This record gives sequence, C-alpha cells and structure tokens, in this order.
Amino acid sequence: MKAYVNWMDNNPLWLQVVLALPILSITWIIYRLLKSLDEGNTVGIVVAILLLLFGWLFLWLIDIITLLLMRKVLWF
Repeated sequence: MKAYVNWMDNNPLWLQVVLALPILSITWIIYRLLKSLDEGNTVGIVVAILLLLFGWLFLWLIDIITLLLMRKVLWF
C-alpha cells in the first residue's frame, strides 16, 4: 500500500494529471482508499468506498484542478 501511495505522490505533474483524466481517474480513488487504509482512517475508508461507487463521475475534474493549483489531490 505504501509503495503505491509513494509512487503516486512522486510521479511528475504531467503523469498525475493524465491519471486524473476521466478514464483513469479510478487510480486517484484507489490512492485515497489505500492512503486511508494505511493511516487507519475509518472515515476516509468509508468515503473512499463511496467515491469509488459514485465519485468517479465528477471527482476527476476536481482532481485535475487541485493537482494543477496545489500539486496534490484533496483528501483528509
């Protein structure tokens, strides 16, 4: 889990944005789930599962905007 989170954090910005595109945006939702599992954040795990089911429809746009402005995705 830590290896995937570290890999996503250390990717160049262009690759992070590509992974946030609608077809590949599930990679960032999995990132959020694994990060919450690693930290033992129960609320984060539940929210990540809900995002996995429903969030992929709109979350990709928020991810691209926050990556370009803050160089990270929004999460707890």
